[in-house]
Amino acid sequence: MTKRNGTSLIQLMVIIGDIIILNILMHILVSIYPDFIPPYEDNTKIILFFCNLSMIVAQFFFHPIVTIRNIDFDRITLRVMYLVLTQATLFFITTKIIYNSGGLFESTLKFAPMLFCSILFARIIERGLLSLIRKRGRNVRRIMFIGSDPANLMVYNDLTKDEGMGYMAAGYYSNNDIENCPEGLKKLGTIDEFWRYIKEKDDEGKIPHTDDLFCSVSHTEASFLKDIMRYCDKHLIRFYYVPRMLYSINLGLKSERVGTIDLYTNHKEPLSEPICQFEKRFFDIVTSLMVCLFLLPFIPLIALIIYVQSPGPIFFTQKRTGIDGKTFKCFKFRSMHVNKNADTVQATEDDPRKFPFGNFMRKYNIDEFPQFFNVLIGDMSIVGPRPHMLLHTDVYSKLIDKYMVRHYYKPGITGWAQVTGFRGETKELWQMEERIKRDIWYIEHWSFSLDLKIVFMTAKSLIISDEKAY
Repeated sequence: MTKRNGTSLIQLMVIIGDIIILNILMHILVSIYPDFIPPYEDNTKIILFFCNLSMIVAQFFFHPIVTIRNIDFDRITLRVMYLVLTQATLFFITTKIIYNSGGLFESTLKFAPMLFCSILFARIIERGLLSLIRKRGRNVRRIMFIGSDPANLMVYNDLTKDEGMGYMAAGYYSNNDIENCPEGLKKLGTIDEFWRYIKEKDDEGKIPHTDDLFCSVSHTEASFLKDIMRYCDKHLIRFYYVPRMLYSINLGLKSERVGTIDLYTNHKEPLSEPICQFEKRFFDIVTSLMVCLFLLPFIPLIALIIYVQSPGPIFFTQKRTGIDGKTFKCFKFRSMHVNKNADTVQATEDDPRKFPFGNFMRKYNIDEFPQFFNVLIGDMSIVGPRPHMLLHTDVYSKLIDKYMVRHYYKPGITGWAQVTGFRGETKELWQMEERIKRDIWYIEHWSFSLDLKIVFMTAKSLIISDEKAY
């Protein structure tokens, strides 16, 4: 209860911090721009009341999750976005009903991104401070393990890899030793010793220094498991059963909930979740719209240069393999002379088919810009496995076992393989195999922050040309 109250106190402090940030930001903006919020000057207290009330209601629906121990920062970012959108919407509606003042929508639209950035910056600081507190032994959870299965070791490594998560291992009870067990996970005794221990302590109180208990024994030991669960429930210890078999054999299976049943699959993609799909598609649409609008004035100039150096169509369209193995038309600025081998032969470093400006475009990725129209249509994403020619799909799908797995999601303008050294011509089979490994890794480890990282790494190539870009 002390730990739970401590976490609740931290969460309350974060909420109060959000409200303080809101008020400070509002006062700063209004002091610099008196007309920033139209009715503010004459109705300061009422506007501040509605502003704070909207934040309190928004916190009720989207309270901070910064205290969750094992959480990605992109989830925190998404939570802050929902919080700010809810606050801004409620503030606009309530203020508009009372004052119906012109310019209120524009002001709210400007204020929301500033509030989002301010609270997100605060989350970074809060997360850092919370990590520091936990590293010093405060707000921690003590964990204990039962059984010697490697599954327990995997759980231990995952929970203790970062001290900032705040997990401290008391040790484990097992008849056998855990192989390759780290020094931080000490054996406390056998299963029988554990059983005698909890029998003796049952009326005295719970096992010292234990908040969570992870048990990985055979599921046939039903009575033993029930006794442990009964003990944990009585003494407010969180009980977790860790499945043995699928971790012990090296199949690389991952858990997935299908309906109400927990199953195991050989591939699990974060992008199978609707909220992740919405997050990625929203980013794709907004970014590609901005790029397409920016690109429109330059198309006539690019078209003129292409036509002067190589008469023919401005755009090059090619059928490529997309999501679920379906074919789509991929758009590019034409960078080669019109030739009959465009759909069968890869570009090489000194390819005679390239004309000078085409070579320049390929070097700095300019020829790929029309693919942002593919993103708007929905055939592609900004980040994902690069779409291959139909011929390559046919050839490599027969040579590489997991080649088609890369088509579980939309192809991208750029991808993890491209920014980690596997871009351009594939002269040998191992190069394509490495590219496929990176494509599959990206699909299975997708996060919004990973997408941003890949975008920034790709943007560098617009300034510093990639030696493999040809």
